[in-house]
Amino acid sequence: MLKENLASYIEKEQKEKGTALIFEKEKEYLGMTDSDSADGFTIGNEGDRFREAYLERGDKETEEILAEESPDFLEKPISYFREHKREFVYMESKWFDVIGADAVSLEVDDVFGNYDIMLGLKLQKKYQKYLKDSLDKGLEGSGDAYDLMFDSGEGIWNLNFSLDALPGYHGGLSVGEAYSLVYGFLFNLAEGAQSQQG
Repeated sequence: MLKENLASYIEKEQKEKGTALIFEKEKEYLGMTDSDSADGFTIGNEGDRFREAYLERGDKETEEILAEESPDFLEKPISYFREHKREFVYMESKWFDVIGADAVSLEVDDVFGNYDIMLGLKLQKKYQKYLKDSLDKGLEGSGDAYDLMFDSGEGIWNLNFSLDALPGYHGGLSVGEAYSLVYGFLFNLAEGAQSQQG
């Protein structure tokens, strides 16, 4: 899971580029010190994590692609989606692959007006109790801050949760900052699942 995915990412990056780009979250997980980071690793600025991600804006009703977006879209405030309620943003990133998540979408909920995050989480069904407990503890608000359902055909968890319920959320976030907040939360979920594995 996380440990294996991160090791695979590092090995591939070091083989292809001579160095692996990681960020503070991965550095802490690997137990690296500042002196460790000089050899074979580049420590990146969190704001740049998703600069290489694939981004597209779509129409919520038709799921039609409206535009493929450049990294500049990450600088837009998330309030963009309050002004364009029919739109969502879809992101694919190697960083989501590392933590076992499919592409992650962000949109404004039509009924409640909060920001919704939707993704597929690549964890076995046996992690149901762990996931529910972690979501209950990790998301602020009542138990309706998320929806979790296992798709046995795909072998993934369909997870929808409210960005507004994440610790650290505030209305002034940029799209990139929102995705970084989501990544940190999902990284912690993956790290906890790894520790459950033994």
